Amino acid sequence: MDMKKRINLELRNRTPADVKELVLDNCRSNDGKIEGLSAAFESLEFLSMINVMLTSVSNLPKLNKLRKLELSDNRISGGLEVLAERTPSLTHLNLSGNKIKDINTLEPLKKLLNLRSLDLFNCEVTNLNDYRDSMFKLLPQLTYLDGYDQDDQEAPDSDVEGDGDCLDDDEEEDDDEENEDVEEEEDDDDEEGEFDVLDEEDEDELDGEDDDDEDEDSADEDDDEDEEAEDGDEECKEIVQGQKRKRTQEDEEDEDTEDDLDDQ
Repeated sequence: MDMKKRINLELRNRTPADVKELVLDNCRSNDGKIEGLSAAFESLEFLSMINVMLTSVSNLPKLNKLRKLELSDNRISGGLEVLAERTPSLTHLNLSGNKIKDINTLEPLKKLLNLRSLDLFNCEVTNLNDYRDSMFKLLPQLTYLDGYDQDDQEAPDSDVEGDGDCLDDDEEEDDDEENEDVEEEEDDDDEEGEFDVLDEEDEDELDGEDDDDEDEDSADEDDDEDEEAEDGDEECKEIVQGQKRKRTQEDEEDEDTEDDLDDQ
């Protein structure tokens, strides 16, 4: 697929001004030049043209917001002054696997004042004596050369990947929405947990109430039994008193009889 068709495919019904990231890797460039890319891509921050048989970047349009440019595995041997003129905000540049042979070819990059990371793997220039020292002197704004700083400390992943600033807004929004969904699910789980605790507490309260009711019923039964016992005691008392009265009357009658006999 040629570069023009690939660009149209990558647009996905968007206008060039809406595109922040454009990947054209492994497509075909006619005559070794950039085609189909224009200054209309004014919001572009990340551009990748890996292995597209480029021999020149002379057709690169003005891209003021471009921060990361991938040009590895092409046939570029010079003409880098175009980058300084048309990509003033560039911070990461990958020229690995190109035809760059000497340090003077890279001198135009001095004008890229924001350039922090430069990769030249598999370029002939890396075989020169004092290559690293010479490059850091030529480009004092550099922090990392071929993934390492002047003290041979490896660049963090964030620097290697361009700080992740080239994601489309849509992708960032999707990530935010996913995080919100996860947070909502966690909140729901927490609420369910609270409800479970509440339910257990309610059950305990209900059990307590049932126990209280049973205690009250038992107390009522005990009271009834006490009342029955009291009634029984009163009946016994009445019977005993009745018996006593009977005996007293009989005794009185006997005494009267004896008195009559004595009189006779």
